[in-house]
Amino acid sequence: MVMLGSGPLRRTLFVGAAAGAAGTTALNSLTYLDMVLRGRPGSSTPEKSVRKVAEVFGIRLQGSEKEQENRVAGLGPLVGVGAGLAAGIAAAGLRTAGWRPGRTAGTVAASAMALLAGNAPMIVLRVTDPRQWSVADWAADIIPHLAFGAAAEAVFRGMDA
Repeated sequence: MVMLGSGPLRRTLFVGAAAGAAGTTALNSLTYLDMVLRGRPGSSTPEKSVRKVAEVFGIRLQGSEKEQENRVAGLGPLVGVGAGLAAGIAAAGLRTAGWRPGRTAGTVAASAMALLAGNAPMIVLRVTDPRQWSVADWAADIIPHLAFGAAAEAVFRGMDA
């Protein structure tokens, strides 16, 4: 078992996780608000990603077909939460290493990390192709990620990280 103690690694992990959680909440809230306002469906890419990873690694989800679908429906959003936590921890790592961005640079950096953490695996798995996205698709992706960055930056500033 790894003990983190009370040093900079522990602080980086905890502050980063808090920033990632706040950012993920902001991103999800804005995404759901967009769905309400425009009457659009949720994205199917998280579930497609889960299915693709299972296919690539030869993983078969247990249970009936319906139970497997339910597991995929739960795993998709959980992967997004994990990506948000990872982006927050990565941003905290930069700060632990000495980077002290201004508010705008910190927001943009955290947004970019969340965009990469969320989208890069889907692009690599060929679940999505941003070159095929419409302007509305790009806006529906970038704006919530900017909200992620703003919320994460607020946590960093509040914790003096």
